[in-house]
Amino acid sequence: MPQPKIKLVVTGDDFGYCPRRNRGIVDCFLAGAISNVSLLVNSSSAKDAAELAIRHCIPIGLHANLSEGVPVCQKLRRDSTLVNDNGFFHGKMGFRKVLQKGLLSMAEVELELQAQVKLFCDLLGHLPSHMDGHQHVHVLPAEVRDVFARVLSEYGIPFTRVPVEPSLQSCSWLPLPLHEFYTQVEKDAWDSSTVFRAHGIRWPDVYLGLTTMGENMSVSSIKRAIGKALAAWQPKSPLAVPQCDTVRGTQGPVTVELMVHPGYPSDPQQGGCGQGPDSFSQSAERQHELETLMDPQLLAFYKQEQIQLCAFKDL
Repeated sequence: MPQPKIKLVVTGDDFGYCPRRNRGIVDCFLAGAISNVSLLVNSSSAKDAAELAIRHCIPIGLHANLSEGVPVCQKLRRDSTLVNDNGFFHGKMGFRKVLQKGLLSMAEVELELQAQVKLFCDLLGHLPSHMDGHQHVHVLPAEVRDVFARVLSEYGIPFTRVPVEPSLQSCSWLPLPLHEFYTQVEKDAWDSSTVFRAHGIRWPDVYLGLTTMGENMSVSSIKRAIGKALAAWQPKSPLAVPQCDTVRGTQGPVTVELMVHPGYPSDPQQGGCGQGPDSFSQSAERQHELETLMDPQLLAFYKQEQIQLCAFKDL
């Protein structure tokens, strides 16, 4: 067989969030539309997700969560800088605000990440093949990214995600607040690459997913994003986030991660990480992503363009 031009890791995030998200992600995997998943171990259906991953041999990593629901570590559920007065994490933006004010204990962040890795191992029987942060918290400034890198290194978890997307700045059609948030995520990701590199952590050559999420996902938008990434990527290009030991090597295919969030919309009464399912999980956009990823046109495009779907463990 000819060597693929691209090794594409299509990662279904938020595995375990609820039964309907689990079912949609498994359906996608069995259809050959995704090749990898990330598990939220503090979610309501994490045990079910782990059993499904084992049953269907789904490659799986840890989607470490410090922003939604309750901590895994029992001692951090009360009187902790990680939670609010109700015992829940501070939320996507709340976590960032508390961090900016210097009110987060990095010792508590480390304790919670270690607890989530250990729970992952208890559920799956092995270490995660990769680990990133729910809502991109793993690339946040200074101490947070340092703690993530230490925990990855401590447990020998070889891969993470560095969300720097080649076409982000040309996407003028994104709503301004969303574009500003993604731009900040990208800046934090650039800065985090030095830290991850120093700890021997690797990531694919190219990241995609911010500009193809939800209603912005279509067969044409995925094709366009992959095409732009392939055209723009060069080992010494400004778009190539520096690595300690490039996954690609000198002659191999370009490696790409596409972050996706497929599923069937959550039942309002089922799911979440302790506070019920959020609007993101209940949205019809989850099924829109599922149907787009399973579209025969997209699967045919992968084959035609010599794009091989794979998992982090295959890089």
